[in-house]
Parts: sequence; structure tokens; C-alpha cells
Amino acid sequence: MALNQWLLLLLLQVLHEVTGTRVKLNMGGFEDVVIAINPQIPEDNKMVDAIKDMVKEASNYLFSATRQRFYFKTVKVIIPSTWKPKNEYQRVTTESYDKADVIVADHYLKHGDHPYTLQYGGCGELGRYIHFTPNFLTNDKLHNAYGPRGRVFVHEWAHFRWGVFDEYNNDAPFYTPGGDNLPEATRCSAGFTGQYIFPLGGKSYRDCKIDHRTQLYEHGCLFVPKRHQDTAASIMYLQSLPSVTQFCDKSNHNIKATNLQNKMCNYRSTWEVIMASPDFASSSPITVPPPDPIVSLLQKQERVLCLVLDVSGSMDLNNRTVRLKQAAEIFLLQVIEVGSWVGIVTFSSTAAVKTHLKQISNDSMRKTLTEYLPTRTTRGTNICSGVRSGFQVFLHKYGSTKGCEIVLLTDGEDAAISSCFDEVQRSGSIIHTIALGSNATKDLETLADQTGGLKFSITDSLDSNSLIDAFSGLSSGSGDISQQSIQLESRGQSVGSQDQLNGIVTIDKTVGNDTFFVVMWGTSPPEILLTDPKGREYTEKDFAVDNTNVRTARLKIDGTAETGDWIYSIQNTHSGVQVISIAATTRAASASVPPLIVKPYTKSDTNKFPSPMVIYAEVSQGFLPVIGAKVTVTVEPEIGTPVELELFDDGSGADILKNDGIYSRYFTSFRGNGRHNIKVRVQGKDQTLRRSRRQSQALYLTGFVEEDGQITMNPPKPEPTDDELQTNLGSVSRVASGGSFVVSGIPLEDIPDVFPPSKITDLEVKLDEDDDHFCLAWTAPGNDYDTGQAERYEIKMSENPLKLRNETFDDATSVNTTGLAVEIAGVRQMFRYKPHNFTKENGTSIYFAIRAIDGSSNVGEVSNIARAVVLLPALPPTPSSPVTTSTAHTTPADKYSVSPTPDDKYSVSPTPDDKHTTPSNVKPTCANDTNAINTTMETVIIVCASAIIICAIVSITVCVLRKQRYRSYDTCMDITVDNKNALTIL
Repeated sequence: MALNQWLLLLLLQVLHEVTGTRVKLNMGGFEDVVIAINPQIPEDNKMVDAIKDMVKEASNYLFSATRQRFYFKTVKVIIPSTWKPKNEYQRVTTESYDKADVIVADHYLKHGDHPYTLQYGGCGELGRYIHFTPNFLTNDKLHNAYGPRGRVFVHEWAHFRWGVFDEYNNDAPFYTPGGDNLPEATRCSAGFTGQYIFPLGGKSYRDCKIDHRTQLYEHGCLFVPKRHQDTAASIMYLQSLPSVTQFCDKSNHNIKATNLQNKMCNYRSTWEVIMASPDFASSSPITVPPPDPIVSLLQKQERVLCLVLDVSGSMDLNNRTVRLKQAAEIFLLQVIEVGSWVGIVTFSSTAAVKTHLKQISNDSMRKTLTEYLPTRTTRGTNICSGVRSGFQVFLHKYGSTKGCEIVLLTDGEDAAISSCFDEVQRSGSIIHTIALGSNATKDLETLADQTGGLKFSITDSLDSNSLIDAFSGLSSGSGDISQQSIQLESRGQSVGSQDQLNGIVTIDKTVGNDTFFVVMWGTSPPEILLTDPKGREYTEKDFAVDNTNVRTARLKIDGTAETGDWIYSIQNTHSGVQVISIAATTRAASASVPPLIVKPYTKSDTNKFPSPMVIYAEVSQGFLPVIGAKVTVTVEPEIGTPVELELFDDGSGADILKNDGIYSRYFTSFRGNGRHNIKVRVQGKDQTLRRSRRQSQALYLTGFVEEDGQITMNPPKPEPTDDELQTNLGSVSRVASGGSFVVSGIPLEDIPDVFPPSKITDLEVKLDEDDDHFCLAWTAPGNDYDTGQAERYEIKMSENPLKLRNETFDDATSVNTTGLAVEIAGVRQMFRYKPHNFTKENGTSIYFAIRAIDGSSNVGEVSNIARAVVLLPALPPTPSSPVTTSTAHTTPADKYSVSPTPDDKYSVSPTPDDKHTTPSNVKPTCANDTNAINTTMETVIIVCASAIIICAIVSITVCVLRKQRYRSYDTCMDITVDNKNALTIL
């Protein structure tokens, strides 16, 4: 029995990982796929029908695309509670908007309807969610741009389920295939045919020109594919075309394309990645056509929740009962949404219903509920009795426990907890668990895993505020951000007599309604001074002070709080040291402007040493990434000192994409086995915090080439302007709990150094044409993944990127790294290398990869594989007669004229002949004119020439000294140039 329970827990953990998805694969059929409609979407039956049609179409397309292995079996659509009830709507059970696999919602800025999948992890890892807009689902005019909706769903499902990436690249739309071949569009397979055009406005266009520096098509050039193709691959490039029915596989994968699939998956094809997935390993081809998907419609009801709280004798330890009441009061008075129903149960050896469900309709009812919170303890711990009493509270009002929530807090051990596992799973309720102290029963998390609940771990440290953070993180998950409580501050500290706890709480313009400041203390009430941005002061006399065993002072700001910095200074007037804490919560200032929010996640809920834990924090506003924030995470183990790390959105280490609003970091500072609690803090300063575009979106097709050769163009892709994106967000502060994870397998004594340096994911390379040196650049990894400093690097090169993968890396050609120093993690490094006997041939591709090794000989994973292309400039012919130029005209090469393009590059285009002409506005130079130069002009020329010669001598001297100093290892100029196409970066 115990083995089966652990297997169940492991399976649930694997399904959850970073996504929280509860999708199951049963005999090739995906079950329990959840599609949730945002509550702000108006009721629209046409959209629901479109979702049903999309799922059916997608199931058939997926079955064909995966070679008869997978299809959609059951799908659940969550209808918002704001829509009118219908008999066909079933009650939501453990499903929620926040954990849905597919979200249907409008973009905040309402520009475009770009489907996308939010991906946190690397190649082969589950995504977070798929996002469609209502207009995408109902507007058939978008078919020409994106293709049929079912096909788009399959494209996004491959992102979400199997962790593959796009085979196009809007930032690098072209690549050089090598040799004397013309540039190609970034795509897979390379068999797609079409035309390269440059729009001139309206229906006019011309052929694209080639930039002579990059030998790629000029900026603004578009590849327009033919509507009818002979190739069937690939869905991750252009699923909209009728002929496309397959994913690229090993036989037709385009390894030269500058796309994310090649970068993230080290040149493996999409189908190879899918074949390596657990789904593929547990499936086999299906010999009969699959049935149509079963689509169920579920409707979210009002929130119904019961607090099930431990009052066993151990709750008297470490001030636990007082801390429980402080945190539960914040939940009842400030966090839980208006209209919710709340009941309270306490348990020790037996359970007692303190109050049946009461609806929160006003502040008075909130206050009434706090009076039922426990203040006394008794002996014994029987968790199942508390859970069952919670179910009875639900059944006292409703005929079912489905869709209800239990918040279960306990600090004790209970060997009989497994006796109610089956009952809990059948209940259809969600159980959120809070483990208080290090002795809370180890099976507690199973209840949350079975039901899709949240999990929190709280230590007995009095200055961590983790219990308050846990209760503050219990939002409804309904998707109605305007009603969600947002933490602005949560801080606790031991304060000496007459010392102060000082700080700033920043209220930005997206929040400010229902704002509370709460101060808590351990022994004696402190003096409080809170100053708003306009200078108004609030003291303890303005706070509602509870001097009983709750030891809390609370201030509610009327209306919408002032935007800006609120400065607090809390002085301990007690004769001894005491812990003083402060918490601040708020809600959105407007229902029409979404607030900036932070969502912390971990890669998995459980971790076995020596695997690292990856911690993520998504910072966004209305589905738009927010970049430029300072994000820190505090990891608090059951026993030991908390560890603080800064998370980064720089595209290195654990972070897969730069500036996507997802801040990431490896965590390896394990102090022991057991639970670890996570808390994330976000600080954003004025002028540095801004919104950004989603980087990975379904391809918006610009147009088609018809069979008769005519080009049919789609309307331009709608995009928010830079001004809209970079509107000043002001200064921002946020705090959020990331729940907890459990670590096992750590040695009881000395922990060995088993963590290697992290994989380098941002290697770039280019060839310096002047001196035949390759210039490599990357972000340094650490000694333990992305922390510390590695000891050395290994760099390999090859003309075949497949030879630079992990399994064949040792056999590739080594690069001499003598003199290459290793920097600490996060520092940008550069290295110049000149291979021996290197013959430059135009279009030759050279690939590089790197890995780091630490002082304990732990070897990091091989980096992304970077490609450099040899580009030989065309030599101008030797003119047979003098050529005259002006500053407005560049002498052309043979049969080509050179002219500036809008982004200051130079384009190369054929001219009618190879004759050199003189501009009409340039006067020819005559021999007689030279006599007109006077003595003064001669003097000026001599002085200028002398200055030029002196500067040249100084420059040469500096260069020689620099070369002697660095020799083969030199600092390269930044290779991240303005022209992204000038360097092929993988």
C-alpha cells in the first residue's frame, strides 16, 4: 500500500513540475486537458463552439502528425462564473484558471491575436500554458495569417507538452547556406519555396537586395512562400499551409537555420525531441482512427473554503498559536475575496466545527470570522478527522464537496493520515497544505498533490514572516486579477531595545485599492511612524491595535492609496530585544488596468540530491513580460540559515531566454534534507522597469505566392508601439510566496562537491575578416552551476555541428585556450582564436562549442553550438580611367551599386552596366585648378597631414603593445552588433 502511494506521489510530481498540469496520457489519448476562459471575457457561445471545433480538428491533425500515436481524448473548458449558468455546465472540481493548460484571454494592449506558449525550461521540458485570444478563436479572417485553428493548437501543444521550439526566427529571418548560394529564409525544412520581396507600400514591392557586409537579404525583406508546396514538414515552421502535416525529422531537419530549435536542442529535429519524451516511451502506434474528443463544460461557482487548523499541544511551542492567528487574520480581513464562503474547523485528537460557512459580504463579517480562530490547544493529532469535518462543513450547505477548498495547517505527526487519501481523491475538493515546524507529518504534501493544491513549509523562525506569506498566497486562482490580493511588503526582524525597523513600501499606479499596513510584535507594542508620499504621517494612534494575544496593529487606507514611496519606521520601546514584523497588502487600482504581478515557481516539487533545483519568477503585466526588475529569492530550509539569491533574466545559466520576463536561477546551497520554503521579492526602479514583447509567437504569415505567380498579402501584423510598451511603470515592490519543495538524498555528514558548472547557453562567435581570428563570447558559468567560479574551459570546433554534442564532444577538434582566464559566474567573457592552416572559402560554416570544468573535475554540459560563416567581400575592379566620387556617392563595384538602407546598412543591387559615372553635381577636377590653391591652403594641408601621420604612429604603437600583452587571448569587441544578421548566433 505504501509503495503504491509513493508511486502515485511520484507520478503526480512528474505531471506537475513547473506547469501544474494534470494532463494524463492514456493509451495515446491526452485526458483532462483544461482550457480556461478569463472572467473578463463577455459571454460568447460562438467562442465555446469554436473551442470545440478547434479541439476536434487538432485531435485529427495531431494523430496524423505524430504518426498515429497521440490524440486528444478528453478536454475540460472552464466557463467563467460571470456567465449565466446552464444545465450543461458541470461544477468545477480541482481545475482552476491559474493551473489551466490553455488560457483564453485578451492581451492587455489589445494589439494582435498572436497565439503563444510560455516556456520556462529548456529542450524537452514542459511549458507553462498556451494562450489564445477570443478574437483568434472567433475571427475566421485570421486563417490566412495563422492557418486553421486546430493546426495552430497542435503547433502550440508541441511547445507546451514536448518542449520543442520554433523553426523560424523573426530576429534572424535569413541565413547563409554556404558556398556561393544565395541567402535562405530561416525555416524547416529547407524545401519550402517562395519569393523574397521588399514591400514599397500598398501593393507595390521589389526584389530584395543583398547586404554586402552580411551577404544576407536587407532589413525589411520578406520571404513569401508558395501557397502550394511539395514538402510536408514542418509544423513548427508553417502549419498554416495545406501540405504541411509532419514535424521535421532527422532526414529533413535544416541544421543551418538560425532558429531556437537548433539553439535550444543542439541541432536535434523536432521529431527527435518528441521521440525522446516520456510520452513517446509509453506509447505505441494506434491501428484504428481515434474517437472524437469529449469536451466537458465546467463552470466555476463562488469560492467556498474551510480553514482546518491544528490545535494539538505542540502548537504552544515557539509561539505557533499566536503566529497562526496573526496570519489567519490577515487572510480573513485582507486576502480572501468578497463573496467567498468561509468555515472554520479545529482538530487535535478529534475535530470541532467552530463555524459553518459564512459569506464575506462586508468588513463586519470578516471581523466576525476572526473571532472563531483558535486560542487554546489540546492533546493529540488526527488530521483525517479535521479533513472529514471540513467536508461536512461543505455538505451542510451544498450537496457536494466538488470545487471546495480546504486550507489544512498542522505541526504534528500522524501515522494514520493515509487512511483518508482515497476519500480525499474522490471528494473533488482542493486541499492546500501548510506544514508548520520540522515535525509536521511527511505525507502531508500527498493531500495537495492528489488535489492540485498549494504547498507551504513554515519554520519556527519568528522573523521570517513565512506563515503570513503562506496565507497571503492563497488567492482564488479564478483569473480575476482585479480582485486578487497583492503583497507589497513582508518583513520581520529581531530589533534591539530603542532600535528601529525601517523600510519603504512602494505603491505603483496599477495598485492602491484596499490597502493595509499591519505591524506585529512579540512582547510589547512598538512606536509606529508611517509617512505617505505627500508627507502625511500615521502613528500607532491611527492603527487599530490589538493588545491581546494577537499583538497586531492594522491600518486600512481609505480609497486608493497615494502612488509613491511609503516610509515606515517602527521603534522597539521595550526594554529587551523582540521580533517586529510588517506586512502590506493591496489590490488593483482599476479593473481595466491589470497590476504588475509576480508568480514564483520551481522546476519540481521534490528534488533528489545531487540534482539542482531551478527557481523561476514570472514578472508580468497583463500577459506582457516586465523586464529590468531586481528579483531575489529567499530559500528557507527546515533547519539552518536562509539562503538569498538574485534571479536573472539574462539568457544564461538556468534562464533560457533573455528579456522574456522570466527570472531564473539554479539553487544548490542545500543544508539538509526536508522541506524548503520559497519567498520572492521584486523591486523595480523608475526608468529601468518596462514592458517587453513576447518573443515566441505563432508565425504570422505575411502572404502567399499563388499558382499563377501573383502574390496575395495579408494585412500587416498588429503590434504595440515602443511607446506603449515602454510607458513608465514607475517604481514597484512586490512579495510573493513560491510554496515549498522537498529535498532528499543529501549526505548526513560533509556534502561533497558534486555540482558541475552550468551549461553555457549564450555562446556567440564571428570571424574577424581582417586578421582571420574567430571571436567567441559567452557568459561565465559558476563552480556550482551558476554560482561561484569554474576552473577552466574546453572549446571545440568542427565543420559539422552534430560532432559538438555531448556524446561526441571529446572527439572534435580542440581549440588552444592557453591564457584564457575564467571569470566568476555572470561575467561576460570573450576570446580570440586563430586556427592553424585555415583556408578561407566563401560561405564556409565553422561551429564552436564550449564547456566548463570546476576544481573537483565536475564537467559541465556542452554549450549551445555557435556558427560562424566566412564572408569574403567582393573585390572592386581596377578602373581603367580615373574615378571621381563625392561624399554623397560611393564608388560601385563591378556591376553593382551600393546604397544605404533604412537601418544604415548597405545593400548591393545589380546596375545596368559596369561603367563608372560621375554625379552631375560634382565638378570635374581640372589641371588648371591646382594653380589656384594659395599658400594658406598648402599650409593647412601640411598641418593636417602631419597630424594624421602622428595619430597613425600612436595607434600602431598601441596596437602592437596590446598584441604583445594578450597574444592569442585578446579582448574582442562586442559581437552583439546592431545588425543581428551580421552574425549567425545559435
